[in-house]
Amino acid sequence: MMYLAHTAHWQFLGLIAGLLAWILLMAATGLNEWRLWRLDDVSVVTSGVAWVGIWRACFYSNAFPEAETCRRIGLSEPFAPAEVAAAQVLMPVAVICGLVGNVGAAAAMRLVYFSVEDRGNVRPAFVLAGAGYLLAGTVCSVPLAWNVRSVLINGSIEFPPEFYLPAAPAGQRVGSAVGVGVFASVLMLVSGLLFLCHRYARTSPKGAAELRAQDRQGRDNRAFHTEDVS
Repeated sequence: MMYLAHTAHWQFLGLIAGLLAWILLMAATGLNEWRLWRLDDVSVVTSGVAWVGIWRACFYSNAFPEAETCRRIGLSEPFAPAEVAAAQVLMPVAVICGLVGNVGAAAAMRLVYFSVEDRGNVRPAFVLAGAGYLLAGTVCSVPLAWNVRSVLINGSIEFPPEFYLPAAPAGQRVGSAVGVGVFASVLMLVSGLLFLCHRYARTSPKGAAELRAQDRQGRDNRAFHTEDVS
């Protein structure tokens, strides 16, 4: 006979994948290496490479050769391009949606494996987990794809003078943060589909009555009792 716990093994794997994706999504949000700019002029930027993220731009300079010099990119800054401003808003939203998905997934797994009553909340918990994961994966994919497009067309940013960066680099490529974000987005989408595609199963009242009858029969069976023979 099929029990509810027998149908949720893939969803338990989805919870693990969703938790991992959420951690990676937070890491991608905070990393600076969204876009790597190659600079020909190394008079100030001695490394010849600048790391442009969604929160700051960093490079190695003559003044501090052993440490990164970073300049903050604010949401309200007039020089911030649309793809950076969108990432500053959508990536935290995706992190919140992923958290909602994790909470729903954890609640669903608890009801499946550890609860014998109040199973009516199982389906809403699965839907909440799946919707949260799918929304997180979809939302974060927008700024990721937008920034990849900017790299491919060698998009420019009108940095102010205190950044010591040119408006357009000699060349640029996608940074590791985008790769981490794409992997997290895929994991989120897979986890969401696993939870939304779950087939709800429960023991019917007739089946439960049969199990109780079999249990009583086993307890009343004389073969399980021994008597001393004098």
